[in-house]
Amino acid sequence: MRKHFVVVMSALLCVCARTSAADESARAQMKGLDEQVQEVKTDVLSIAAELNQLEEKLLYPSDTHLAVFVQLAHGETLRLDAVQIQIDGRPATHYIYSFKELDALRRGGVQRIYTGNIATGAHEIEVSVSAKLANGKDYTQTELAGPDAKQPGIHVGDW
Repeated sequence: MRKHFVVVMSALLCVCARTSAADESARAQMKGLDEQVQEVKTDVLSIAAELNQLEEKLLYPSDTHLAVFVQLAHGETLRLDAVQIQIDGRPATHYIYSFKELDALRRGGVQRIYTGNIATGAHEIEVSVSAKLANGKDYTQTELAGPDAKQPGIHVGDW
C-alpha cells in the first residue's frame, strides 16, 4: 500500500512540475502580449492626437479662423446671464450661463464662445450681453464692431 502511495505521489509531483513549467511559459507569453497591447494603445492615442490637429487645420484654416472669447473684468459685479453673437447680421452663437460658469468667469476664467470660419475681408460683429446689475436691475448692451461701426474693430488683448 505504501509503495502505491509513493508511486502515486511521485506521479503527481511530476505532473505538477510539468504544468508549472507550462504555466511559466504561458505567463511569459501573456506578459509579452500585455506589453504589445500597451504599445498599440500608445500608438493609437498618438495617431488620434495627430488626426485631431489635422482636422482642426482643415476645418479652421488660420487665415479664415475666427474665435471669440468671453472674460469678465477683475472685480466685476455684473451677473452675466447670456451672450449673443451675430456676424454680418446672422446669428453665430447664443449662450446662457449657469451659476458654475459665471463663478468660473468671476475667478478669471476665459470661455471660448465661438469658433468658426469666415471669408477674408471686412465683417461686422455684433455682441449682445444680457445681465443683472448688483442692485438687481436688468442690463443689456449691444456693441457693434466693423467697417461702419463707431469702433474700427475689436481690440484683442495680449494672451
